[in-house]
Amino acid sequence: MSIRRDHETTNRPAQPIYLDYQATTPTDPRVVDAMTPWFFERFGNPHSAEHKYGWDAAEAVDQARDAVAAEIGGKGRDILFTSGATESNNLAIKGAGRRRREAEGRDKIVTVASEHACVLESAARLEREGFEVVRLPIGRDGLVDLDAVEEALDERTALISVMAVNNEIGVIQPLGEIGKRARAAGAWFHTDAAQGFGKIPLDVDEMAIDLMSVSGHKIYGPKGVGALYMRRKKPKVQVEALMDGGGQEKGVRSGTLPTPLVVGLGAAARIAGREREREAERLKGLRDRLLERLEAEIDGLFLNGSREARIAGNLNVTIPGLEGQELMAALDGIAVSSGSACSSGAPGASHVLQALGLEAGKVAASIRLGLGRFTTQEEVETASDRLIETVGRLRSRRGAA
Repeated sequence: MSIRRDHETTNRPAQPIYLDYQATTPTDPRVVDAMTPWFFERFGNPHSAEHKYGWDAAEAVDQARDAVAAEIGGKGRDILFTSGATESNNLAIKGAGRRRREAEGRDKIVTVASEHACVLESAARLEREGFEVVRLPIGRDGLVDLDAVEEALDERTALISVMAVNNEIGVIQPLGEIGKRARAAGAWFHTDAAQGFGKIPLDVDEMAIDLMSVSGHKIYGPKGVGALYMRRKKPKVQVEALMDGGGQEKGVRSGTLPTPLVVGLGAAARIAGREREREAERLKGLRDRLLERLEAEIDGLFLNGSREARIAGNLNVTIPGLEGQELMAALDGIAVSSGSACSSGAPGASHVLQALGLEAGKVAASIRLGLGRFTTQEEVETASDRLIETVGRLRSRRGAA
């Protein structure tokens, strides 16, 4: 990954090949350049309406709203800035659920067993408050069954939340079909698009999406900033605020906006929009090459989730007979993961792989390989060599034991 800045020294230890792009992405230097003035000479508070410093910051924030909205076919006025996708997901699920129960008596939440932990935990919080929560299963391909979606939706459903792209297995859910069914039932449709925004085509009108969560650091923007798309017309979506304060972001999310981070998210969204199709094609070629080599050289290796309905930069594979943690510890100079970074260090196996139907031994034998903007062909070949060699060495050691 060659993205060194001019001020970096050259005598640091060599960094591992980074193949964990679903956990986070390096901030693109173009994004850093866009952000830098807003830390120094253009440091105004965007909520200060009395002078030019505040006016300039407010204009920059609105331009960032437009940039995020443009990538999903929305309008800038429908974009609220948050600290990241976790906050956006909490605000969408808890805020919409509570608002609709109070206003309409709808007290049912529908979601999917393979969702991100912050979605599942937000739904569980509402369940403790008396909501009914339906957690739909997924098939071995990682996709939710549309008949099950339709059956779960009824006149009591406040919200259905289905992620655009799974953070562990990279599977793309059929958002348009889900949105159509949600709209017919009068349920609001929320999608956690942290892993899909800027990587796959998204259109809130065509897909009938009412709420969408996005994250800056998944698209080569800064950490600590995200956004929530909230539809304002047909239907008009309203949510209960989670925080009390000065009433910023239309009273939904109080607190002073971090202008540099917001500008960075806007810049990252613009770059992603310009380069998305070309980058997806490039990454698909690298991903397919990596999978081809691993399948040819590692006996028993298999891919988790759909081959077709998958983002270009993700592979989640099981290597029977080895534990993922053991393999990662033995790999020399390659940064990969066993699943969600948000669950790293937490007890228990991947709930996503369990939802696929994998038994415990195969769940433990799985690793996630994430490719991204700065991954090169040379890195893919080197990583393939090291993975193949390391698996062979560990298997030989086990066989000799």
